[in-house]
Amino acid sequence: MGAAMRRIHVGNALSAFGLGFTVPFLYVYVAQVRELGPTTAGLVLAVFAVAALVVLPFTGRAVDRRGPLPVLLAALVTAAIGAMSLGLAADSRLVLASAALLGAGQAVMQPALATMIVECSTPETRTRAFAMQFFLQNLGLGVGGLIGGQIVKRERPGDFTLLFGIEAAMFLLLVVIMATVKLPAQPRIGDATPQAKGGWKRLFGNRAMVQLCVLGFVLFFACYGQFESGLSAYGVEAAGISPSTLGIALAANTGAIVVAQFVVLKFVERRKRSRVIASVGLIWAVAWIFAGYAGLGQGSQAMATAAFISTYALFGIGEAMLSPTVAPLVADLAPDGMVGQYNSAFALVKQLALAVGPAVGGPMGASLHGPYIVVFVLFSLAITVLAVKLGRSLSPAQNHPWAEKKSLVVRESSPAPAEVPVAGSA
Repeated sequence: MGAAMRRIHVGNALSAFGLGFTVPFLYVYVAQVRELGPTTAGLVLAVFAVAALVVLPFTGRAVDRRGPLPVLLAALVTAAIGAMSLGLAADSRLVLASAALLGAGQAVMQPALATMIVECSTPETRTRAFAMQFFLQNLGLGVGGLIGGQIVKRERPGDFTLLFGIEAAMFLLLVVIMATVKLPAQPRIGDATPQAKGGWKRLFGNRAMVQLCVLGFVLFFACYGQFESGLSAYGVEAAGISPSTLGIALAANTGAIVVAQFVVLKFVERRKRSRVIASVGLIWAVAWIFAGYAGLGQGSQAMATAAFISTYALFGIGEAMLSPTVAPLVADLAPDGMVGQYNSAFALVKQLALAVGPAVGGPMGASLHGPYIVVFVLFSLAITVLAVKLGRSLSPAQNHPWAEKKSLVVRESSPAPAEVPVAGSA
């Protein structure tokens, strides 16, 4: 791992650590601490999604034209201003404006950091680089949330101001660290190859990328889009899960990712990416069946609780398999000079799924318990089907880079054929 990649990974960990301080407490802070009510709190969460949807279509072209580093630095400063002003805001208009700044900054960070990882890695090292990124993100979020939960008290607004101040300080510290990163020279829009020009039209003409975006929407809709809405509502209403147990389930998800990330890495590296994604769909189908047992089974409350926690843990194992698979595949599908646009497009798909997922899953999980489980078992199986179809559109190097690298090494190490002496030669 080079110096640039080390700094990028430190930056990922710090940004996640800062977010962990505030994300779990945002609703309580707006609705109860600032006494702005649940409607304003819900609007704040919606503003995060809307801000991301507004800025992401323009982020990719900015990354490919200017480079990911200037874009990342601008996003970090924007997020720092948003975090600090959110911690000081006392009326609804300032809260919503601050949330828009913070949400926009966070959204831009994702494709900018992903593009930096791509530019500092090779196709052979990219899988492990993205696995490390996902590991550090979850570790940072978990540690940040754990420490933040020990600091704040609902009756002390100053505690929340401190948390948002720490988050802003993490972003500014990250500005200092990232400013020292020296990225390898890469093609930009101005000097890119002809096939890299054309922006979104060219992207939509890439059949494999379009298939991956559809698959990505289903992935994020069926998993991340349900964590804090439909699945938690289902757990409370159908399975009788307490709020404290929900916290344990989320901790089980993070713990499964942290423990499993590098355990599954060798398994993931040596198999076709489409088959890895297909197997995640099967694992998540089993996870939803566990959730169905927790809410609809006839066992004891202890068994229902164990099944519900296992659901989150199984989701974590699937996430650990996806992190070194999907992000490198997005990069490998991108032509020279368009990595930023491809990363931004996929981040946009993720945000759409995260916006639609709670709106659909929340009401279903709270009241339509049986149909909710059936629908998301089917969505998980759809992941498997879509992944198999995607595999048919990928080249061998895109779908199984480890095998391509191995075959290249074998060819390079094979001895040249011996010359056959010609009759009558000396």
